[in-house]
Amino acid sequence: MKQLLLFGLCLCGSGTWAQGWSPMGSRSMSMANASVTLSDVWAFHHNPGALGAIEECTVGASYENRFLLKELQSQGVAAAIPLKVGLISVGGQSFGYRQFRTIRGGLGYSMQLTEKFYAGVQVNYQMLQLSQNYGSRSAVTGEAGIYTRITNHWDIGASVFNIGRARLADAFDDRFTTLMRLGTSYRFSDKLLVVAEGEKDLDYDPRFKLGIEYQTIDNFFLRGGAATAPPELSFGLGYALKTIDISAGSAYHQILGWSPNFSLTYSADPK
Repeated sequence: MKQLLLFGLCLCGSGTWAQGWSPMGSRSMSMANASVTLSDVWAFHHNPGALGAIEECTVGASYENRFLLKELQSQGVAAAIPLKVGLISVGGQSFGYRQFRTIRGGLGYSMQLTEKFYAGVQVNYQMLQLSQNYGSRSAVTGEAGIYTRITNHWDIGASVFNIGRARLADAFDDRFTTLMRLGTSYRFSDKLLVVAEGEKDLDYDPRFKLGIEYQTIDNFFLRGGAATAPPELSFGLGYALKTIDISAGSAYHQILGWSPNFSLTYSADPK
């Protein structure tokens, strides 16, 4: 009974996260995960196209505890390594607990195609583990994304996760999540960034998200966001040193409660 309840909570909290996709990075989570245009190392989990704009070797680690339940924890890592031409990325994430867990690891390549246009692709190995009585299923999935800087202040991004609609079970036509995202961001000043995004899982209603990031003083950021279907509010803060970015925040669901998160990012060169 406990396993069924936790599985239901997982689906109610965010249906897509139960089958192989999970957002990562406290900056994204604090802005309602409206992150398809955020060009940082966590774009590995959100839009491989946006990784192409990264210019320094960067690594990060992220953690989230959904609804303060130890069974609904997410851990993720990501790394971006610029090359002479393009950028290689690698990362992974784990969600759940011993009786129900999703695991994903991937390798990607992103590059700049024109002065203001970037694209990226990614291959992921995904696995869903249930209790010992039910075993596990795995598959290889593909992901692609684009990112463009319309002006110095306005960006647009789009990504598709699990392009080939990899199956979980043939008998019931059950598949890993296929997720499409389209978003935009506008920097009104050096201190204020606003992001908006639409997200569509093929099995669920569309979800709309809005986020804001405001730099109060040097290197200190306040963030907030809101999302629909299900309704959820989020907030957080971040502090950026020369090579290290420390961020923390939480999302709030009106029925299921708080979901705190934390991430740490290291860049080889000062920003």
